[in-house]
Amino acid sequence: MLADLLVALARVPRGSGAGGDASLLRALAADLGLGFDPLDADLARVWEGPRPVALGGSDAWRTVGDTVERLEALAVKLVAGDVEVPAGWTATASVLAEIETRIRPAVDACSGRELAGLLTGLDGRFVPPGPSGAPTRGRPDVLPTGRNFYSVDTRTVPTPAAWTLGWKSAALLIERYVQDNGDWPQRLAISAWGTSNMRTGGDDIAQALALLGVRPTWDAGSRRVNGFEILPLSVLDRPRVDVTLRISGFFRDAFPGLIDLFDSAVRAVAALDEPAQHNPIAARVAADRAALAAEGLADDAAGQLAGARVFGSKPGAYGAGLQALIDEKGWQSDADLARAYLVWGGYAYGGGLKGRPAEALFARRLEAVQAVVQNQDNREHDILDSDDYYQFEGGMTAAVRVLSGRQPSVYHADHARPETPKIRTLTEELARVVRARVVNPKWIAGAMRHGYKGGCEMAATVDYLFAFAATAHCVADHQFDAVFDAYIEDDTVRAFLEDNNPAALKEMSQRLLEAQDRGLWRPKRNSARDTLNELGAETM
Repeated sequence: MLADLLVALARVPRGSGAGGDASLLRALAADLGLGFDPLDADLARVWEGPRPVALGGSDAWRTVGDTVERLEALAVKLVAGDVEVPAGWTATASVLAEIETRIRPAVDACSGRELAGLLTGLDGRFVPPGPSGAPTRGRPDVLPTGRNFYSVDTRTVPTPAAWTLGWKSAALLIERYVQDNGDWPQRLAISAWGTSNMRTGGDDIAQALALLGVRPTWDAGSRRVNGFEILPLSVLDRPRVDVTLRISGFFRDAFPGLIDLFDSAVRAVAALDEPAQHNPIAARVAADRAALAAEGLADDAAGQLAGARVFGSKPGAYGAGLQALIDEKGWQSDADLARAYLVWGGYAYGGGLKGRPAEALFARRLEAVQAVVQNQDNREHDILDSDDYYQFEGGMTAAVRVLSGRQPSVYHADHARPETPKIRTLTEELARVVRARVVNPKWIAGAMRHGYKGGCEMAATVDYLFAFAATAHCVADHQFDAVFDAYIEDDTVRAFLEDNNPAALKEMSQRLLEAQDRGLWRPKRNSARDTLNELGAETM
């Protein structure tokens, strides 16, 4: 497992990206003369390149993805010391030397440093500071852990690297929307979280600016963001997109400068003299300004509110307001979920608004939204690992559906590999996670090794799947069936839960019964309800 972790840390380039800081997979591909970039390739394409003996194996070798898998397997063997590095593999040798001299010692030191740091802090003594970030995103400098971490210099966000990824992701998002809907997107809504933007250097805000057609500018010396430039339509080669941000409470606290940057960019784009079909921001702001003025607002106040595109919870509050409703079964219809989302997030920021109550304005923005977007920056967790995803992504989807009377397009952007961001629908992402993790026998066996905690993880997964079904309407019957078969019908798993965490088994049974009662799941077997009822009675 240590070798797998080290390969994950060395998979993407670090630092300068050259020599020992290069990607291990790229170094292997270069030394083997494969003639392709394993980090930026179409994995489904047929592999027509060389097939060196070093990558041999008994598994099928048909696609580029098969080649990348073989490179990964070879990398693990090299890092583990199971095979020697051939003399001519200079690029690979440089990366392996970096792993052995810097990355492996940092990983090995983590457990001791964590305990020492915790005890030092509890003793009221000084805990040495250290940087924060995702080590799998080219940041091995955050290791070893156990330090009093500090965040990024918010004045450098979005970084040039984040802008590159945000630009790619925005282009792919627009392309996918056009493929799905046959027209350019005009109005999107994005959830932006503070923690993920700290890890990535501002992927979310960079993507939002790219959709607007705005590029950040940086000071040459400090690399701090000193403004922005509006890209002309001739450079964009597409219409601009009106973007509404729903920021988290931590984003509000940590990135006030980014809020002002985005707000300024929106208002600058809204002031452009461009055709409405190419600049929906300008058209919408002008219309809203006139409507607000007609309601009696002064011209300046109407302009301030008409240009508002950043919303979040009230100052001092956090979250999206749906967790208690879902956990305590305190909702009857989609309207209840939408209402909670709007009440919790209906505070405007930027342009001097500073958290002004603006629920009606937030509702007006969401009513016109055509697509909901959520980005994920790593694969160290998935959307069924945390309640935040269903609260923000699912909650926004429910609000748009209730306000507009239609189901919006919902996209989940995978930014785990910065060179190749992937855009999937939420339906596709949920299907991928259910197949790959939730009902995967290997994951279930791994969870069972952790006893009581493994049962907790299974129950939480069922809760989050149910919550997505309730909010986003993106969970199919066969996915609930698969979960029922894997966790309830399987004798081994059920016996494990009965012995190690009967409360989790009871909770899963109740949640699956609730899914049936609310019409979110129609089981393929009529006996499923009887089984769940009996099980609930047994575990009371």
